Order: sequence, then structure tokens, then C-alpha cells
Amino acid sequence: MRRVHTSLVASLTSLALLAGAAPATAYTESELKTKLAREMRQAPASSGAYARDMDSGEELYALHENAVRIPASVEKLFTTSSALLRLGPSATLRTNAIAAADAVVEPGGVLRGDLVLVGGGDPFFGDGSGSSAQLARSIRAAGIQRIAGSVVGDESAFDTRRSGCCSGYDFDLGGVLSALAYDRGVFRGRVRLNAAGFAAGRFATQLRAAGVTVTGTSRSGTAPAGARTVASVPSMPVGELARFINAPSNNFAAEMLFKELGARYRDAGTTAAGADVVRDTLDDFGVRPRIADGSGLSRVNRATPRQVVRLLERMHNQDIATSFRASLAVTGATGTVKARMRGTAASDRCQVKTGTLRGVSALAGYCRSAGGRDIGFALMFNRANTYLAKARENRIAAAIARLSTGPDAPPADRGGAVPAPAAR
Repeated sequence: MRRVHTSLVASLTSLALLAGAAPATAYTESELKTKLAREMRQAPASSGAYARDMDSGEELYALHENAVRIPASVEKLFTTSSALLRLGPSATLRTNAIAAADAVVEPGGVLRGDLVLVGGGDPFFGDGSGSSAQLARSIRAAGIQRIAGSVVGDESAFDTRRSGCCSGYDFDLGGVLSALAYDRGVFRGRVRLNAAGFAAGRFATQLRAAGVTVTGTSRSGTAPAGARTVASVPSMPVGELARFINAPSNNFAAEMLFKELGARYRDAGTTAAGADVVRDTLDDFGVRPRIADGSGLSRVNRATPRQVVRLLERMHNQDIATSFRASLAVTGATGTVKARMRGTAASDRCQVKTGTLRGVSALAGYCRSAGGRDIGFALMFNRANTYLAKARENRIAAAIARLSTGPDAPPADRGGAVPAPAAR
């Protein structure tokens, strides 16, 4: 009897759904606002939230939306959006092998002089991506069988500061910042602070594997004036690079791209120059956060929930919107939210960027609601228990995804003007 009753309920539920009835768990706009207000009342005082319809511009929820917070890795949205806008999704960062302008390849494939490996800021250049082997094979294909000289590593496109916030090596960063960061400057579990010299040595090994003999000792240095390119290898396109930064929250690649922006648009491959480019780019959108680095590791960074959603809204309307959104992690499916929100209304419906530091948690992105609305939101919790904050983020994202209706209808016209909403 119990099984019959259960089957009957399931059948009736299925018929209701087929008939177009909204699921029992769906929210109206008013119910969503009530749910978000309840969640945020229980959040720490140093918290803020903002949610907005990306198409209509309607504000759905706001609490301390103009108060600055530490964004943690939500900062990467500023870096990747600026790179996509400036460079374009199809642009690449090139690592070049060059020789002196007057160098010739003698009979027998002998190059007299040094071969200089010039870094272009590719965060994934090296053995791991196969790009170094590809470049070595291209040099062999160019007719060079023997280098009567050294392999020289040139990292001059960037400064020699190895981390984004301080001198020395930052273990949270995941690599050694350099324009020539061969395998992130890490070998057999050890960091190599002489990034250019390390890269030259490793690349000489790849050359030998490709059938090119190297007689000299590898070292760091700079390319001679007027040098010519023998071969080059591109990085992955910037659109794909943005995905490798945002979805898994890759600190190292974010800081490398940040310096690349400085090198291209300020002639200085420094963190400070990158910050200046990002600030200038975001200023065109009316978004003015405090930018200290490209990854969000720095606690000096500051942004408001409204600023983050403003960026999301402006990127929503750009030609590169598809590339930007594809760079974000999908709830319950990929990146830093692969294991989050599974089995909830948010699963597979939201494209987001997470952020976590000690006492800081943030979540921002887009949710496609059950009613087909595109909602941009930003949740920022400071001085928080990150475990509890992330649980709250999950519940709020799921609530946004459950929104099944369009904007609430205005009051009926009873002969008088409907008062305008109060200015915020």
C-alpha cells in the first residue's frame, strides 16, 4: 500500500511538470529576496552581497554592496577580463629561439655562436606542456644540428621579482615569476630562483633529445641587438589561458598574465605596471577596485560586491562574453566548484569564480535561473569562518538558480502614479 501511494505521488508530480507547473521548490522574486536576506543576516558583519539581472539591469538583492572587502581570488576576474579585452581571446604569448643577426648555419648544420631562448611570459612553457620539445624540434627542422656556443636564457621581458607581493619565493604562488618560467621554475620539487639559467639548461637537454648538439655551458643573459628568430612556439590562446586561470584558480598563471599586460602596454613587465593596465581597463567600465596583484593573494586588494557585479554586467555585453564565461568554473562540474552544489538547483547552472584566504571567502559569477534569467552576483565574506561561508554561498547560489519568475508585477494602477523606488 505504501509503494502504491509513493508511485501515485510520483506520477502526479510528473504529470504536473509535464503540464508546465512550476516545481514546488521554485522561488518568486520576493521569496528569493527573503531567502537571501535570511542568509545574510546570519553572516559576519564584514560581509556583502549584490545580485542583478544581467539583461534588464534590475537589482534583486543588495547588502553592504558598496563596502570594500578583500576579494581573494575573485581578483582574477579583473586580471582575465582585462587580458581578454586588451589582447583578445586568440592572442598568444611566444617563446622565441634567436641567434645573432650575422650568425649563419655552416655546412653540416653548425650554428656558430649562442642560441638565445627569449621568454614571452608563457606560464606553461616547458616539458610539462610539450612546448619546449616542440620548439627544439623546430630548431632541428630549421637545419641546425650543432650549436657551437651556449644556450642562453633571456628573461628580460619581466623584472626579476619572483613573487607578486614580496621578495623571494611565495610558496602559495606555485612557481617562480619570470618571463622565461620553464616548468614554473620548479624541478624535482625544488624552486630555481635563477629562472633564466635553469630554463637554458633544461632547454639544452631538449635540444639534445631532438638531435641538436650543444657544446657550450648554458647560462642566463640577454639577446643581442638585431637578433633574428630561428624558431618560436606560442602559448595556448589567451581565451584558453583565462580558463586555466579562473576555473582552477591558478595563482601563478594569473600573476604571469598580469606582468605580461604591463610588458605589452607599459613597457615594464612588473606587477605595478600590470596593476596600472588593469586599473585603466576597468576604469572604462566605471569599475575602480584597489588592485595590488593579479591573483588575489594580496590582502591589500579591495573591491565591493557592486564593482564585481558591474564588471560581470559589462563583460556580459562584450564581443568576448563567451570566452569570459567559458573561463569560469561550472557549479558541480568543473574547477574549484566541481564538488560543490551537486544535487542542488545550482548544479550545472552557474559559472563562477571562487575566492579563499584565511578568514576570507567569496563567490561571484552568473547563474541561469529556472525561469531563464541571467543573474550576476557577488558574495564577499571577510572575518569569516570559511567553511560556514562556503556553505552559505552554496545555499545562496542554489536559491538564485531556483528563481522561476520574471520581475514581480508592479502594483495595479488605481488612478494614482506608482511611486518610484527610493534611491539607493
